[in-house]
Amino acid sequence: MSGNPPEPADGATTAGTIEKGMDPRRFERRWYEAWLAADLFRADAADPREPFCIVIPPPNITGSLHVGHALNAALQDIVVRWRRMQGRSVLWLPGTDHASIATQLMVERQLAQEGIDRKDLGREKFLERTWRWKEEHAGIIRRQLEALGASCDWSRERFTMDPGLSRAVREVFVRLHEEGLIYRAEHMISWCPRCRTAISDLEVVHREVQGTLWRLRYPLASGAGEVVVATTRPETMLGDTAVAVHPEDERYAALIGQEVLLPVSGRRIPIVADRFVDPAFGTGAVKVTPAHDPNDFEIGRRHQLPSVRVIGEDGRMTDAAGPFAGQDRFAARETLLVRLRQEGALAAVQEHTHAVGHCQRCDTVVEPAVSPQWFVRIAPLAAPAIAAVENEQVRMFPESWRKTYFEWMRNIHDWCISRQLWWGHRIPAYYCDPCGRTVVAREEPPGCLTCGGGLRQDPDVLDTWFSSALWPFSTLGWPDATADLQRFYPGNLLVTGPDIIFFWVARMIMAGLKFTGEPPFAQVYFTGLVRDAEGNKMSKTRGNVVDPMELIDLHGADAVRFTLASQAYPGSDIPLDPQRLEGYRAFGNKLWNATRFVRLNLDLEAPRPPLPAAGWTLADRWILSGVSRLAGTVTEALEGLRFDEAAAALYQFTWHRYCDWYVELAKDDLRGSNGAESQERARGVLVEVLDRLLRLLHPFMPFLTEELAQSLPGTRGLLPVADFPGRVEAWEDPEAEALAERLIELDTRVRNVRAQAGIPPSARIRLWLMPPDPETASALREHLSMVAVPVRASEVEILASLPEGVAVARGVGGGILFAIPLAGVLDLAAERARLTREIDKARAEREPHARKVESAEFLERAPERIIERTRQIVRDFDTRIERLAETLALLGPG
Repeated sequence: MSGNPPEPADGATTAGTIEKGMDPRRFERRWYEAWLAADLFRADAADPREPFCIVIPPPNITGSLHVGHALNAALQDIVVRWRRMQGRSVLWLPGTDHASIATQLMVERQLAQEGIDRKDLGREKFLERTWRWKEEHAGIIRRQLEALGASCDWSRERFTMDPGLSRAVREVFVRLHEEGLIYRAEHMISWCPRCRTAISDLEVVHREVQGTLWRLRYPLASGAGEVVVATTRPETMLGDTAVAVHPEDERYAALIGQEVLLPVSGRRIPIVADRFVDPAFGTGAVKVTPAHDPNDFEIGRRHQLPSVRVIGEDGRMTDAAGPFAGQDRFAARETLLVRLRQEGALAAVQEHTHAVGHCQRCDTVVEPAVSPQWFVRIAPLAAPAIAAVENEQVRMFPESWRKTYFEWMRNIHDWCISRQLWWGHRIPAYYCDPCGRTVVAREEPPGCLTCGGGLRQDPDVLDTWFSSALWPFSTLGWPDATADLQRFYPGNLLVTGPDIIFFWVARMIMAGLKFTGEPPFAQVYFTGLVRDAEGNKMSKTRGNVVDPMELIDLHGADAVRFTLASQAYPGSDIPLDPQRLEGYRAFGNKLWNATRFVRLNLDLEAPRPPLPAAGWTLADRWILSGVSRLAGTVTEALEGLRFDEAAAALYQFTWHRYCDWYVELAKDDLRGSNGAESQERARGVLVEVLDRLLRLLHPFMPFLTEELAQSLPGTRGLLPVADFPGRVEAWEDPEAEALAERLIELDTRVRNVRAQAGIPPSARIRLWLMPPDPETASALREHLSMVAVPVRASEVEILASLPEGVAVARGVGGGILFAIPLAGVLDLAAERARLTREIDKARAEREPHARKVESAEFLERAPERIIERTRQIVRDFDTRIERLAETLALLGPG
């Protein structure tokens, strides 16, 4: 592995050049290719250093990455780059997920645009088409991750349907089946008529809808009365096989065991007693449709009722629906209601709000249906996974997600894993039609061992999440005891969204414990949701979806990464404000210009100036102490997965300490004003601190920092494998930092007062300081340049008290009283006149707005938003007048 920078390409930055303005497009791709060429991201299972492993949450091959993927990848890459620079043996394993339902849906839509139905195409041709889709979209996703700077080990890129991963899926299926934890049975499941497949409960989105509750009359077969039942789905009554009442409901005690006539069809069905029925709900009598309702399915089992399916897999009525056969289920509802009214069977109609399940992927209303499917008996797998989080084998950030995890895991149901699709891992079960035997095997058997007949494989595929649950170890070569598996499993960290805590996180923990004996990762960091600048969820309907590639093109990858990291407060969503992106691009530009300034003051042909061992100024001691503590702060924040705190510390120190203050304070020394020795000292400190800042910032802003680092003389190797700076305790000087910060506070206040007084920025001022005690006076005398240089003071005097009768602008900063004599820097009379005019003008403009908010008629008639806006205008004028008056007071009496 080589960490040496490549020879510069045409147009590339060399040690002797750096462009005047920062343009990320000039260097981002170039540096990524340089890192790849140097093979810096490849992990080595034989590397003796402490391993660190992250497996990427594999994006679905359904399209390109969205901004949520960008957040996830940026945070992972920050951790990965940091750990690599710390000297860990790092593996960040990339890959993509086949996403069976979603991808099949996309390919079917593509075919539909060509006028092709997948059934006409056939399974094999359809799969060929889908593999072409995979190759195209997996390539798009990789290019996007590279554009973001993701330092993945692309030599280990995986796909959930790779041969090795498919083998792992079959192995797990067979083992679970052998233990009785996978079984096939006829159960009530959720069916999507659009996707034409069973879906898990987690893939059903329940939404409150304003619907209707219909009350239907079921006449007693004896002719001696009727029973009234209520339903929100009248079309399912065609599949009723009983009416149920509570066994202790006295209203119906005499009817239990009798029969009613099903309206429209006239079919006889019994009245049964079941404790599930709530006597207080509705009429206390419920229709029982075992084929189309989960609760009715259980009632049907208890009473051995037949199951009549009247809604088919395509959402149309079956032959069992009689005259309504072939109609869409919702159209059949309307025609059936007409018949019920005609027969007098419709007793009442009322509005009713209730939850309706929709398919998560296509938004079709799902149908409860009885169907033979494959299931995982999940409770035995859930128990160890609950314990792993309870005892913090797996730690969750933020911890509030533990409660959500526990609630679901402790109430978990068996998992329906079969899908009636073509794209995916085909279930390794084989049926012998002549003798009825089912064979579950790792490889296709040659024939039936019982009768010698031929076998046919189950046509269904497995739920996508079945293979995704194995991702942390199947990608490393399991079930073989590979070097990668032994070295990099279990992983250290998972970064993902909380929306898949049940789909994926919980199932990975269950699978990891079951098949390796260890949880797949030690920590899970749940990101927030990326929203628009106003805090709205991004959606195509709102038209506020943001393409991360457009953001990268506009602002550069580093600004996008830093923006996302700076707002990644655990448990909080991220409002993606364009102003923040512009602000962090400006931050990059600030660092660019500071580096350019440092370069202009170096001999680029000579070795890098060393950090002097002695002779440091207060400013030197302050900045070196600060950069040492910064390294500790960033490391501690990243250890705690507080990306926002690390980013804030880097931003504040780089911009407001190094660029704004130290670079300015060093200018006199760099000009040689204080001799050659001071000049070399300033160069050495400037470069040392800049070098450390570039390495500290590299995990957050990899492209920019590499470009700048390689432009400095003496840079050895590429930053991904450079040392991450740690604290240097010998540099840390709390007293120097405290004094320097006090002087910076004084300088800041002086700058504000001179600006407030209207002193031109280019004007040199005299500055009088009145320290509160002898110790402060002594410190000021020793470090006058640290006060004078930033405020452009030609003369600084330390006085015991403020002279009387002199026009000054004054204030207090760092506990030190100061004054700026105004004679010679301002035409006091003209400035007083100008300020007086400004005050008078502001008061005049304020008056009509103030009269409005004092008017009872205005307050009574105007909309609240107009009233509040007017009040705000008055408040703004008051603030302006107050500030102008303060400035006028600074100038003294006229």
